[in-house]
Amino acid sequence: MNIYLLQAINGIGIGMLYFLLAVGLSIVFGLLRFVNFAHGAFYLLGAYFCFQMTRWGLSFWLALVLVPLAVGAVGWLTEKLLLRHVYAKAHEFHILVTVGLALAIQELVILQWGPLGDSVAVPDVLQGVVMWGSFIYPKYRLFVIAFTAVLAVGLWFVLEGTRLGSAVRAGSESTEMVALLGINVLRIFSLVFALGAATAAIAGVLAAPIRGAEPFMGIEALGVAFVVVVVGGLGSFSGALLGGLLIGVVQSVMSTLWPEGARLMIYVAMASVLLLRPHGLLGRKE
Repeated sequence: MNIYLLQAINGIGIGMLYFLLAVGLSIVFGLLRFVNFAHGAFYLLGAYFCFQMTRWGLSFWLALVLVPLAVGAVGWLTEKLLLRHVYAKAHEFHILVTVGLALAIQELVILQWGPLGDSVAVPDVLQGVVMWGSFIYPKYRLFVIAFTAVLAVGLWFVLEGTRLGSAVRAGSESTEMVALLGINVLRIFSLVFALGAATAAIAGVLAAPIRGAEPFMGIEALGVAFVVVVVGGLGSFSGALLGGLLIGVVQSVMSTLWPEGARLMIYVAMASVLLLRPHGLLGRKE
């Protein structure tokens, strides 16, 4: 029985990482109606920037603080200098630009760090396991669950209890109305895009000691993020959280019951949800 409990807890940890990946994608779509196919590249940069900082001898904890700020700045510049000029274009143009951006970032990563993956050590204080009777669980994975839970509460407060959050929620309903209220909509767009990039980078930093950093992890992450967003509901913060946990637990438990089909089952779960709720678990009809 312990193996299934272990996998369920693993699924929660994985699901919280999926939530961090998906929430930025979901918020950006809710506000900008812009599907960002370069979102996985920010996760990729988060993992590799963390690897580079640890290679320089800096601590993982410093990377956890500085890397999201750096990647958030990259996201802010990307939105301001490039993506802002294609919002009014057709959705096909959005896809071409963001896919091209993602591939360019991936190739730059390969040029800088090579085509093979690199490992990132778990911080010394989080090495080892925690024991409760016969139940044993890695300290680092427990930290990931606790840290992402606190971060989720912080993000919820930002979106629900601050002026920025009010503008984002209002903008997801009508950007024209927000502009008429005297709010700089383009500035809100840039801040939200930077926030989405930073949350993806945090997921990359946290995932690096678990799976390492490798150049193609962004593509994999993008696919999972879209599944989570579709399951939870486009534009929904709570939906991203619920969808991430559901997909994480399904994948983790199925890796014990049917290892070869664990990845397949997340798409089966998505299809099942869409059959019952076409707009996602917490999505709204347009």
